[in-house]
Amino acid sequence: MTEPTHDETHGGALAERLNWLRAAVLGANDGIVSTAGLVVGVAGATDDRSALLTAGMAGLLAGSMSMAAGEYVSVSTQRDSEKAALAVEKRELRERPEAELEELTELLQDRGLSRDVAREAAEQLTARDALRAHARVELGIDPDRLTNPWHAAWASFLSFTVGALLPLLAIVLPPADWRLTVTVVSSLAALVLTGWSSARLGAADPVRAALRNVMGGALAMGVTYAAGTLLGAAGV
Repeated sequence: MTEPTHDETHGGALAERLNWLRAAVLGANDGIVSTAGLVVGVAGATDDRSALLTAGMAGLLAGSMSMAAGEYVSVSTQRDSEKAALAVEKRELRERPEAELEELTELLQDRGLSRDVAREAAEQLTARDALRAHARVELGIDPDRLTNPWHAAWASFLSFTVGALLPLLAIVLPPADWRLTVTVVSSLAALVLTGWSSARLGAADPVRAALRNVMGGALAMGVTYAAGTLLGAAGV
C-alpha cells in the first residue's frame, strides 16, 4: 500500500478550499441579511443619516465579532475532539498493536478489499505509520490537517464584514429619497449572488437556492421595516 498520490492529496486540498470558500460565501450572506434587516428597520423609524450609520456600524461590528467568536469556539471544540481521538488511538496502538492491526484489516475489508489484500495493506500501512493509517482509515482525520480555529475565526469575521458593508454603504451614501430603494435592491441582488454561489459550490440547484435566499432576505427586511415604521410612528 503506497502513500496518497499527488492527485489524492490535490483532491483533498481542493475539497478543503471549497469548504472554506462555501463558508466564506455563507458568512457574507449572513452579513448582508442581518445588516440589511437592521438598517432597513432603523430607516423605517428615521431618515437621519447619523442614526443609520451608527446602527449599521454597530450591527456590522457586533455581527462580525459574534461570527468570529462562535466559529473559533466551534472549531476549537472540533480540534480538541480530533486531538483526543488521536491520543486514544496512539495509546491503543501502544497497548494492543495486534488488535489494532486486525481492526485496520477489517476496515479495509469493509472498503472492498479481500481478506489477504486487506491484511497485507494493513501491515504495510502500520509499518510505515500506524497512527496516520488509523487516523485516516478509522477516524477520517488527517493528522497533518487538523482544523485551525484562528483561520476559521478570521474567515468568518472578514466574510461577514464584506457582506455587511454593502447594505451599510447603500443606506448612508445615496440621497434620502433613494436610500431604502437602493439598499433593498442591492441587498437582494447580492443575495441572489451568494445563494447562487453557495449552491454551485455544493452541487445543488442554484435557482432554488437563490430564490430561497432572496425570499428570506426580503422577509427579514420587510419585518424589520414594518417594526421600525410602527415604532417611529409611536415616537419610541
